[in-house]
Amino acid sequence: MRCRPPALRERENETEAPAPFRMPDPAAEQRLARRIGVTFADPLLLRLALTHRSVIQDWLTIPEIEARLQSNERLEFLGDAVLGAVVAERLYERDPSADEGMLTRQRVAIVRAETLVRWARELGLHHCLYLGTGERVSEGIRDRMLAGAFEALVGAIHLDQGRDAATAFVMQFLRRDIISLLANDQELNPKGRLQEVMQERTGIAPDYVTISEEGPDHARYFTVAVVLDGQHIGVGSGTSKRAAQQEAARQALISLGDEETLRAEADLAAVVPAAARGRMPGPTAPPATERSSREG
Repeated sequence: MRCRPPALRERENETEAPAPFRMPDPAAEQRLARRIGVTFADPLLLRLALTHRSVIQDWLTIPEIEARLQSNERLEFLGDAVLGAVVAERLYERDPSADEGMLTRQRVAIVRAETLVRWARELGLHHCLYLGTGERVSEGIRDRMLAGAFEALVGAIHLDQGRDAATAFVMQFLRRDIISLLANDQELNPKGRLQEVMQERTGIAPDYVTISEEGPDHARYFTVAVVLDGQHIGVGSGTSKRAAQQEAARQALISLGDEETLRAEADLAAVVPAAARGRMPGPTAPPATERSSREG
């Protein structure tokens, strides 16, 4: 058998060898603090935010280690709540016409793990995490540990510097990315997605019909149906015709079995109970007595 060159054998051994656990690195922590523009009154809070649970058992073997011998999961819990509140407040102020369901879907679209992982990598958190023996930050499932580290960092800033500092930290990412994050999320534009699906499958554009208008002039409530071949394939309601049309389009996509919409629904259901989303039931035909008018 031909022998592999020594350099290749060394690279293979490096790949196969388990990564050693990391010791606390004050210099790396200070560089991170400078990057995020925060001077921690309690530097151990920053260290805790970077401490993955895998390293705790390794650190327990070292006497007098300068670290809190617990993982960043409690800070992650706190940071998740702070992050969600900051995003929710920004969305609430940004679009006064958005109803609860739309705001919820927008928040889910923004704080999903993929976004937090990207923000964490921008800060270099993948170089700063304290991981146990054999752990690596890699693409895929393990990459998600960066999302937890980002949330833990938000929690640490909140505890050490206060809510305003945590809000300022989150907003530097949110101001820059909110438009692209919302524009790229197809579930937030079900009318556009339905247009694509129906053109592909039938060559016919969706037709929206207003089947009821209720309430006083200052608080109207609309119910709209998407019609295909005389059948209602989606029905939605809202405080504006636009909102009702978007909900009707979303229901139509579900009834058509659109995979992207079904995946988005599953992701949302994992985060927000159905009762809290204010969602309409599945498409149903309206009563015969209801008036109809065509939408342009």
